[in-house]
Amino acid sequence: MISSNSQSKVAQFRQPTYEIDPVFVNRWSPRSFSEKEVPEEVLLSLFEAARWAPSAFNVQPWRFIIARSQEAREQFHSFIGEFNLTWCKRAPAFALIISKVTSEHGDNRSHAFDTGAAWGSLSLEAVHKGLITHPMTGIDFDKAREVLQIPDDYAINALVAIGYQGEKDALPEALQQREQPSPRRPLEESIFEGSFGQPLK
Repeated sequence: MISSNSQSKVAQFRQPTYEIDPVFVNRWSPRSFSEKEVPEEVLLSLFEAARWAPSAFNVQPWRFIIARSQEAREQFHSFIGEFNLTWCKRAPAFALIISKVTSEHGDNRSHAFDTGAAWGSLSLEAVHKGLITHPMTGIDFDKAREVLQIPDDYAINALVAIGYQGEKDALPEALQQREQPSPRRPLEESIFEGSFGQPLK
């Protein structure tokens, strides 16, 4: 569950224009992880949420390769970029998100779209469970494919660190200054009406 203290801290940086469920603004991507292990039933509940994401033709192109043992995490560390490894090496779990680019209908043009929906569901369930997630693409994609033996008909989308939030001062000093929720541009800058570039009327 989201603590009231956590919500008040996020509110300093994020205020929605329209009323929405607080889970959407309370989801952000901290870098400081506690080394506390995530119980299996809690961890797998995130993927259960992802399982129910919408999917064109119900193809469900998403797959998750997880690492939660010390040995598996070290294997994942081998393809994580140096910068990201400085903060994510304490995370107790990882999930590499991949998606099948073909289906019985041929090329699956919505594989990334559907898999993004699954990731979004996972990230929001993490907030409900008192966890944090931090997605990253600062990885060696080719090495990840080789190390994890990922077939060519699967696209690698992102790696996600999963766990409990740690203390800000556990991070390198430069990252401590960035350990806060990021803002978003005004809603009207993301919506066009009628055609591209046309503002809301």
